[in-house]
Amino acid sequence: MILGEIPGLALDRTGIALLGAIALVVAGRASPDGALELVDVPTLSLLFGLMVVSAQFRLGGFYSHVTRLLAALDAKPPVLLFWLIAVAGVLSPVLALSSTLAGNLFVVGSIANIIVLDQARRLGVEIGWRQHARAGVPVTLATLALTWVWLAL
Repeated sequence: MILGEIPGLALDRTGIALLGAIALVVAGRASPDGALELVDVPTLSLLFGLMVVSAQFRLGGFYSHVTRLLAALDAKPPVLLFWLIAVAGVLSPVLALSSTLAGNLFVVGSIANIIVLDQARRLGVEIGWRQHARAGVPVTLATLALTWVWLAL
């Protein structure tokens, strides 16, 4: 990912994981079947699905439409720039914290939770909604309290 500025080398974590598995097969360190065990296929499938949705937004013109709406605002550039900075600076952390808090509440609320759930199942341990809630709700409430303090400051 560090070399992503070089044309043709821009990769995200999913691409790096897949290239790593391919490199292990090419180097003879893993068989093709063994490579599937080295890569968490459900997580990669979820990430791939999210990338497809984002690509559909782009191809469908959603991002262009939002950009045109912002550009069409009858405001002088400094006012528009201030508005964009305010939205990005204020709403982005709030949205990020909100999605993190909501993700902690549910077994499948975040990618990390899905990975833990999948690994637990592979070990023969079932984590249900109640078991997760015993750990997730206290963590979420503590994080919510810290978030309120942070936002108040």
